[in-house]
Amino acid sequence: MISFIKGKVFDLTPTYVVLDNHDIGYHIAISLNTYSKIKPDQSLLLYTVQIIRDDAHLLYGFFEPLEREIFKLLISVSGIGANTALLILSAMTSKEVQQVIANEDVNALKSIKGIGTKTAQRAIIELKDKILKTYDISPERLVNSMASPVKDEALSALEALGFPKKRSEKIIEQILKENPEISLEKTIKEALKRF
Repeated sequence: MISFIKGKVFDLTPTYVVLDNHDIGYHIAISLNTYSKIKPDQSLLLYTVQIIRDDAHLLYGFFEPLEREIFKLLISVSGIGANTALLILSAMTSKEVQQVIANEDVNALKSIKGIGTKTAQRAIIELKDKILKTYDISPERLVNSMASPVKDEALSALEALGFPKKRSEKIIEQILKENPEISLEKTIKEALKRF
């Protein structure tokens, strides 16, 4: 099994990349999320999943290991093939897929081409426990992390001011937990008081 491929980008489209590794071109299917992180003519490492069928040997590549792991979970569900899993990971980030499944959001999955109600429900039933246990997350924490553009903007502001990310994140989460309706400006002011 090929776990990763490191090489120079030879050809790049929104659906695949060809990596030149020692004068061999590897055709690797990718998601839009991975595509957005690749620059032409750069050297890069893609984490891969190799699928061998009677008629083809296929490679699927991912910029981050988490995206590869979510892809593997998705293709383990009956009714979700590799191309549909790539569609899901093109429509959502890996973290959003985790959130949708942990929060049992059937409609978000159904909105993706090729996913019907039954397949969405099956994916949630089969993957929810795996996602919660494997990534050690609780549905409550996922809701909090989804909820707020205020959180992201406040975190960016504090990082720009030179405060450490992990500490900033904890403080902002605590503030938002105490007062979910708080404005961005007040969140930043309150966070500065708590450092």
